[in-house]
Amino acid sequence: MQTKIKETLKKTARGKEADNILRSCVHCGFCNATCPTYQLLGDELDGPRGRVYLIKQALEGQSVSDKTQRHLDRCLTCLACETTCPSGVRYSHLLDIGREWVEQRVTRRWREAFKRKALRAILPYPNRFKPLLRLGQWLRPLLPFKLKKTIPVRQPAKIAWPTTQHSRTMLILEGCVQPAIAPNINAAAAQVFDRLGISLLRAKGCCGGISQHLAAPEEARQFMRRNIDAWWPLIEAGAEAFVITASGCGSVVKEYAYYLQSDPDYADKAKHISELTYDISEVLAKLDLASFQAVGNNRKVAFHAPCSLQHGQKIMGVVESILKAAGFELTAVPDAHLCCGSAGTYSILEKELSEQLLENKMNALVSGSPEVIATANIGCLSHLASVAALPVVHWVELLADVS
Repeated sequence: MQTKIKETLKKTARGKEADNILRSCVHCGFCNATCPTYQLLGDELDGPRGRVYLIKQALEGQSVSDKTQRHLDRCLTCLACETTCPSGVRYSHLLDIGREWVEQRVTRRWREAFKRKALRAILPYPNRFKPLLRLGQWLRPLLPFKLKKTIPVRQPAKIAWPTTQHSRTMLILEGCVQPAIAPNINAAAAQVFDRLGISLLRAKGCCGGISQHLAAPEEARQFMRRNIDAWWPLIEAGAEAFVITASGCGSVVKEYAYYLQSDPDYADKAKHISELTYDISEVLAKLDLASFQAVGNNRKVAFHAPCSLQHGQKIMGVVESILKAAGFELTAVPDAHLCCGSAGTYSILEKELSEQLLENKMNALVSGSPEVIATANIGCLSHLASVAALPVVHWVELLADVS
């Protein structure tokens, strides 16, 4: 694709990156075939190719408006387009650049701006989020159905963290919302690793993804720097890997090296942390899981592969192989590449589209008559659970035999 980005912008790191990404796009349109919003809306500007053109026009100096912003907002950042793209276009990086550019030039309506600032001010902070969640859960029985289903049912912490100290240690990210919504996920992971002779040490902090996806990149980088400062002593003490059970967080932490590449104080540490970071499935797939072979007992499971796992981290079929080897029967899930509509804060900010995608995904998941639905990301889990008639769990809870 030919570009006419102004030379002053092209001389900046972000401008040069955007120009290179735009030039790699051959505007073939394969991306639209797997884009959830394009399939729902049928509008070229609500598909990756159209959004690429909008960003190109913006960076070339053409005026931007709330219409431009609206089409970029509607993107789920599911990255199915990157999986499909034959040219290797880094659409996610271009979208971040485009969203930031437009955000600086288009004033949002006050309600919309307030909602986004509130999400950034609450969700990344467990000491703010948890009390508000508990209040909502306490009031939940009194709320109208539509509002009630947006508040996750309270899950008691029923799994004890192992007390045995093994010579092998790895870090596990606690994250921001997962401990309050689903406190048993990381404990289940710790139980599994304990049986394998590995201790998991808890690492606190929001990955920065919420700020990054809401066009506040410097705020996101501040989260990343604080995390690196907090995690570094644990890494220096000998932790051999950084295990993450929320695939959305994992896809962000794996990109710390990219986000902080221009920071002389943090670039090397960020690169090291990205290299140490693995989705939990990647680690378990390399270990001897023979002791878990009888766990499944032919229980029928529908696995929802989060977009951040299959498209963001390019991990496909690994969880499914682990569950099959553990004795679970996996049911077929049509259109497994499509997003469930959670997409971080998308289910809050783009409720109508999110609910359409959720309905389609739930129909696909139950089509094989499973006994339980499993997934690999806290956002997807809570989104699916809001309408599911079946239990929805993290797949590691199945492996730990605690679901």
